[in-house]
Amino acid sequence: MSQPPQIELDTSLGYLLKQTASELRTAMEAVLRPLGMSITGYSCLELLSQRPHLSNSELARSAFVSRQSMNVLLIALQRDGLVHRPPVATAGRALPAELTPLGRSRVGVASAAVKKVESRMQSGLTGEEITQLGNLLRNCGSALRE
Repeated sequence: MSQPPQIELDTSLGYLLKQTASELRTAMEAVLRPLGMSITGYSCLELLSQRPHLSNSELARSAFVSRQSMNVLLIALQRDGLVHRPPVATAGRALPAELTPLGRSRVGVASAAVKKVESRMQSGLTGEEITQLGNLLRNCGSALRE
């Protein structure tokens, strides 16, 4: 009986992508932790800075977490004065969130720290390679969704 083919970890794109994602997460945690922020908390604030009034479900999908986890996070961000949500829904059940002035200030500091991490990650690439890599990653994700 023959052995099933093994994945060569040194050349497996899935493994290399997961390894890079893990290293990126570690580097982001290192710059966000001193700011009192988690990666998910930062992601939520960044999403709201670019797309105000997202609902809990929309934020959860965009930050790759469950609705329950996002709801717990939003409650904490609201308690800390970083996010505002209306006490009652104006339409349906959604409570659209928006950043407070303090939230905008905090996300600005965090975004600058995260941008430095991304710049460090891309430091060995040319501008054209960065564009190519972005396109290739989008294509890979698209192929998996089909």
